[in-house]
Amino acid sequence: RRLRAISQPTVALEELVVLHAEVARRHAATVLACLRQWQVPVATVDALASHGQTIWHAPRHQHGRPDFAHHATLQIGDGDHLAQLTGLPVVSDFRQRHVAAGFEGAPLAPFGDELLFRRPDTERLLLNLGGIANFTWLPADGGPAQATDTGPANILLDYVVRQHYPGRAYDAGGQLAAQGRPHPALLAALLAQPFFAAPFPKTTGPELFSPALLAESQRQTGTEHLPAPDLLATLAELSAAGVALAARHYLGPQPAAELLVSGGGAHNAALLAAITRYLPACQLRSTAEAGVPPDAKEALLFAVLANETLVGNPVLPLGKLSLPA
Repeated sequence: RRLRAISQPTVALEELVVLHAEVARRHAATVLACLRQWQVPVATVDALASHGQTIWHAPRHQHGRPDFAHHATLQIGDGDHLAQLTGLPVVSDFRQRHVAAGFEGAPLAPFGDELLFRRPDTERLLLNLGGIANFTWLPADGGPAQATDTGPANILLDYVVRQHYPGRAYDAGGQLAAQGRPHPALLAALLAQPFFAAPFPKTTGPELFSPALLAESQRQTGTEHLPAPDLLATLAELSAAGVALAARHYLGPQPAAELLVSGGGAHNAALLAAITRYLPACQLRSTAEAGVPPDAKEALLFAVLANETLVGNPVLPLGKLSLPA
């Protein structure tokens, strides 16, 4: 039910209202179960940071409404339910203040990346390969952090696996994509999407990089019957091309940086190989080498945001601006 509501242009109001509470209750049950498994007493936890579940993300360049020249986003999973059921203070709804201040509500990773990963004299790109790919650039000269979404990562890859390989949720290790070859015409059609030509920084989501977009691109290029491994290889190439486009915008035509990767895509060897081909001068490694497991980095970054909120640091620097956290 939750998956049916995500990034759908039409959802019944009753369904959305029920899910708002249900997602929180499921999250509370998961939190308590994990604490029991880890043998961590609830009383020793200071607070919970809850991002919730994004239902629809609508930056201005994507929704295009002439009567609403602003950004918007919506996450569900009510913080009050979560607090009541766990007995813990909850910091939630992180994105709305950012949007209210005139920004797109994403990526929010730069706040934690700046605090945890900045190193003097080290050019670093913190690349998160979740459903959507995004990175934070931490310049070696101590300049302000910069961040942007770069395009799809796992969102379309996982969809293709579910469609073509019943019983599988994702391409473990990128083994299926490694068996295929990128299709140049389909790749070109996907890269022709206006998102890739939009100015940086920018955000996107499954509202744009959707099964419908993929189907239309295949129809345009006559690749409706492309073998699944070739389709996966093409989508891995698309993700890598988007990362490279953004890296070249910020770091110049031959980006050279320490590229620390996190998210589910950090385990996809085919995707990482494609990124390495596009950015040969970058040293690609897992965030685990910097002390942060790649599957835990996003959770850690939101815990940092909650901590900064609770200790009274409501404004953190991003780029040349101070944005409300």
